[in-house]
Amino acid sequence: MPTAENAARIFKVLSVDTRVRMLELLKNRTLCVNAMAKSLNISPAAVSQHLRILRDADIVVAEKRGYFVHYRVNEKTMEKWQKTAENVLNPKPEKKFIITGK
Repeated sequence: MPTAENAARIFKVLSVDTRVRMLELLKNRTLCVNAMAKSLNISPAAVSQHLRILRDADIVVAEKRGYFVHYRVNEKTMEKWQKTAENVLNPKPEKKFIITGK
């Protein structure tokens, strides 16, 4: 069962439009940093910084191909995130979040 903290983490990762655009690109095909930078019209360094956050969240996977690293969406994580987001955004959820106090 998802926790409120997990849901907040997902939305935090997706709160930057560049990361959402990167995921949209990677849903269609694998890409290297330079190809993403060109498609998004941002620097390769900026792409790398966003990829670090996406990799840490396990939403993208890196695959070494020769001299280049190509990235793709982690479909299992995407499915989990989709279920969590649906649960948060559903006005009458079937499942409740586990609410933990700090």
